[in-house]
Amino acid sequence: MSDSRKSERHARGLEHVSVPVGTVAAPAVFRRGFNAAMLVDWPSIVGSAVASHALPDRIAFPKGERSGGTLHIRVANGSFATILQHYQPQIIERVNAWFGYGAVARIAINQGPLPRRQPPPQPKPAVPPPPERKAVLEQGLAGIEDEELRQALAALGERIASRQG
Repeated sequence: MSDSRKSERHARGLEHVSVPVGTVAAPAVFRRGFNAAMLVDWPSIVGSAVASHALPDRIAFPKGERSGGTLHIRVANGSFATILQHYQPQIIERVNAWFGYGAVARIAINQGPLPRRQPPPQPKPAVPPPPERKAVLEQGLAGIEDEELRQALAALGERIASRQG
């Protein structure tokens, strides 16, 4: 890494992970016919319902061309392949809009295993608020006559107080 780039990185603080990863992954990604960001933006391009069952595999362009390619999509099962065939025109339109030109003319659907996704992180369990905050909360809710409303507000207040504590 050049000295000017090192000093620039130190001046900014932390470097975004996409910079070194993009540099390392770019040759392989471009060989497969993708822009690196497409792999990350796939759910925003086709929607989360399609992205959860299908992944782009590669784009095969005609020799010497960078448009009119075939987008190869891997699907988890045959039943979703049938659904995906129905959505081909919309997917082609969205992918081409994302690229900004007619990069894809057709789609080839291949069935195969999809990589496992990481489960979403579990929320942290609520920590009870400190006793002094709980006392202030109870005092503020004392004038509310509706029991159901008071309980709902108390639960909300305890969650807020536990996050601030």
